[in-house]
Amino acid sequence: MRFRRRQKDEPEINLIPFIDVLLVVLIFLMLSTTYSRFTELQVTLPTANAETLKDRPTEIIVAVSGDGRYSVNKMPVDGRSVELLTTALSAAASGRSDTVVIVSADASAAHQAVVNVLDAARRAGLSRLTFAAQTPGNGR
Repeated sequence: MRFRRRQKDEPEINLIPFIDVLLVVLIFLMLSTTYSRFTELQVTLPTANAETLKDRPTEIIVAVSGDGRYSVNKMPVDGRSVELLTTALSAAASGRSDTVVIVSADASAAHQAVVNVLDAARRAGLSRLTFAAQTPGNGR
């Protein structure tokens, strides 16, 4: 008896079910996608005049140098204590509590110097604070 050797068949990958699934997904995406049409709405944008802003809050700019010196609205503060900085901030705010304090600290300033500004603003009753920064492209 002589048996024939079966030839080893190469495994086949049937691509038809894969294509069917892809087509169903494609049809689902086509039906569920919404296309916005900007030509349907005619919008006339309002104009603004920048000079009509009258209720702009007062700003106090506190600069902190790299060695820890302070200046409030370009006026140097004598000393580095929180009490002196609180007095200068209170004088600059002139009793207004809606004043915005802008902290402009040098990149090499000590963290404690900035915390002193925040503490002095709290003691002066100024709760609106922000920090000034510059974009990397500006070389001041």
